[in-house]
Amino acid sequence: MLRDYYDTEWGVPVRTEHALFERISLEAFQSGLSWAIILRKRPGFRTAFADFDPDRIAAFDENDVARLLQDEQIVRNRLKVRATITNAKATVALREQGGLVDFVWGFQPATTPQPRTQADVPTSSEASVSLAKALKKVGFVFVGPTTMFALMEAIGMIDTHLLDSHRRGSSGVWG
Repeated sequence: MLRDYYDTEWGVPVRTEHALFERISLEAFQSGLSWAIILRKRPGFRTAFADFDPDRIAAFDENDVARLLQDEQIVRNRLKVRATITNAKATVALREQGGLVDFVWGFQPATTPQPRTQADVPTSSEASVSLAKALKKVGFVFVGPTTMFALMEAIGMIDTHLLDSHRRGSSGVWG
């Protein structure tokens, strides 16, 4: 499961609101947990959170929060559930400023890391700190610098594949 995700999805550019909102939501749920847990529960997350449709989630109420906290198919963390609803509302509101995709991709750095070993891969950057601050200013939560760095890796905004990896440069964003 992890290898399939790594080989086919991680690091591939994400440039639609729906897919980017899903990634932001899953990165928030992953905070403090393993990515394997999130991937195993991804189908349940998609069902529970209306296939990560920001418009539908923005309309969730306390009954939905209660329902989600009883759903064994997802990570049942009240703060993370509420964060997903808050971030859906912020995503909808951000459309007035050009939308989530342009907003997030506007923080793409001029260069990408060049790791030779796993120890060389950073966990945050100036760009991820700036992105986290900017998202918080427009109403997002659970979007710290480390979480946003992980998002930037996952959506192909930066390439932290090791220099000798068969996947290095596969996003088409970085040569």
